Amino acid sequence: MTTTTTAVIDLDLPGATISRHVYGHFAEHLGRCIYGGFWVGEDSPVANVRGIRSDVVEALRAISIPNLRWPGGCFADDYHWRDGIGPRESRPRMVNSHWGDVVEDNAFGTHEFMDLCELLGADPYVSGNVGSGSVAEMSDWVEYLTRADDSPMAALRRANGREKPWRVPFWGLGNEAWGCGGNLRAEQFASLARQYATYCRNHGGNLLYRIAAGANEADLHWTETLMRSFDDLAADPAGSAGPFQAVSLHYYTMAGSWSDKGDATGFSTDEWYVTMARARRMEELLTRHSTVMDRYDPHRKVGLVVDEWGTWWNVEKGTNPGFLYQQNTLRDALVASVHLDAFHRHAERVVMANIAQTVNVLQAMILTDPDTGALVLTPTYHVFAMNTGHHDAAALAVHLRDVETRAVDATELPLVSASASVKGDTALVSLSNLDAETDRTLVLDLRGRDVVGHTARVLTATALDAHNSPEQLDAVAPTDHAGVGPHPRGLEVDLPAHSYVTVALELR
Repeated sequence: MTTTTTAVIDLDLPGATISRHVYGHFAEHLGRCIYGGFWVGEDSPVANVRGIRSDVVEALRAISIPNLRWPGGCFADDYHWRDGIGPRESRPRMVNSHWGDVVEDNAFGTHEFMDLCELLGADPYVSGNVGSGSVAEMSDWVEYLTRADDSPMAALRRANGREKPWRVPFWGLGNEAWGCGGNLRAEQFASLARQYATYCRNHGGNLLYRIAAGANEADLHWTETLMRSFDDLAADPAGSAGPFQAVSLHYYTMAGSWSDKGDATGFSTDEWYVTMARARRMEELLTRHSTVMDRYDPHRKVGLVVDEWGTWWNVEKGTNPGFLYQQNTLRDALVASVHLDAFHRHAERVVMANIAQTVNVLQAMILTDPDTGALVLTPTYHVFAMNTGHHDAAALAVHLRDVETRAVDATELPLVSASASVKGDTALVSLSNLDAETDRTLVLDLRGRDVVGHTARVLTATALDAHNSPEQLDAVAPTDHAGVGPHPRGLEVDLPAHSYVTVALELR
């Protein structure tokens, strides 16, 4: 049976700009994300540039990676940046107590990360150490990275081989300060955020966008406490927020509990629906946190940064439980599409998001096989690739009619998710059929501008837990979608069960 839904889109009513930075990424010293993922070393038989794996860089450049967050995560609040500069053979070692209790040799440090960002064409997002660091340590790191003259830290950078300063637009003030970043109370951290932000200075033409460690899931008190710590944000519509400019939010999707999150593959249809309902919860969280922020910041000077999101499953059997390696299936791809739709709808407040994590950890874009050296692009990677047309485009409201729902987790799950954007004479519509079993037809009721051409892509597979591997690199990969045709109100789109479809429009 096929059911029909209608999506009304006014192509001539653009809204807020969808920042390309909501397609940001996250790389932590965790498992094989850095070592064996991004970093293989200059002597590796795997093709590399100064130790950075070439095919990983090429794959991420292909999806226009806008920014990369580093060095953590929980690792960031144990990381002391001076341990990761200078000759590698002289760098001190440390214990990575959060992730596997392994010894970290600091081979990948500040210069390697900045080199990686330059190769990627991505903006660096550096997460500073509030939990075990000091104000002076963080201030020196900013100076080391961004100052051009003969200051002490600029001179140290030159001594380590980098003449010119780097451009560092994004700076994190701690990570999960309510948990692994210090187990602080909201009021404690609000004061620290102001203090640390004050000493993270703008040097020369480098302007820092400072992001205070924000709430865990629905902790509205944490967000409200940070917002109350600002000076009067309502007084001057044209003024800027300070001393920091954004707050973060973390939320992970799973089918079970924190102690038993569910398996990445071999899951049931019921688990599919539970996962989709929990992914949809991001919409609720964004609405609730934005409402709190609006109360203190009616001009929306303060950004909301969702710098950790994605699926979190039980680790794959036989792997180190502290390395968080999990398979990535079609289900993960649909979780990503649902989140990205929500970010598009909240473009006025959500200025950045970072999926966790880029390589070999949690909901990764890329998996690298340690035995064969093969690089595997995951289904989630393909969603990001299909959505590059949304980068820096103006959001369009999508009004869905006749959407079927399913009772899941004491809530009603809409079985279609959608978002759209326009840029010049092109528009992109993203459509997700969250129904595990039923195909549907969707009518795009397109108003306000003439549509003179269209193309479409579809991502789906036979099995809900279909995934790519070194043996089957394209088991889940996008293909051209022929199931789009004319309709008196615009276009009619076939949405296969458990599928993701993008429709690119040519306008006049």
